[in-house]
Amino acid sequence: MSKNHLTGVEDREAHITAFHTQMMISRGTDVMHCKLFMGTFSCTTLDWFISLPNGHITSFHQFSTLFKEQFIINQAPTPVSFDLFDVKQYQREPLKDFLNRFGTLVVKLHTKEEDMMVHAFRRGVLPGDMISIAKYR
Repeated sequence: MSKNHLTGVEDREAHITAFHTQMMISRGTDVMHCKLFMGTFSCTTLDWFISLPNGHITSFHQFSTLFKEQFIINQAPTPVSFDLFDVKQYQREPLKDFLNRFGTLVVKLHTKEEDMMVHAFRRGVLPGDMISIAKYR
């Protein structure tokens, strides 16, 4: 189970996906999934859950749907290809850290636009690190 409790401000889809992944491993019952999912709540999400009428939840599917509807505002925006141009290497940031941030977004995009990715990468990396990369070509 996640060590971090959901407070109500996080991305609800990411939380449900992480929870589902853990539950697939345990192969528990629907009732168990509901009880364990409730155990990941705190603050606003716990207040919301407590406010539901007794017996309102009848399945994990219904529970997760209600949860998604309640916390829809917290959904992370779907990234688009041009978001890669917003990823910039910070001063004194190791190249490895920049590559990890850039690569994480590339994976989320599922894009095959290689020329655009290379162009965005070149614009985002600090000039000194770009020279270092060129040496390894």
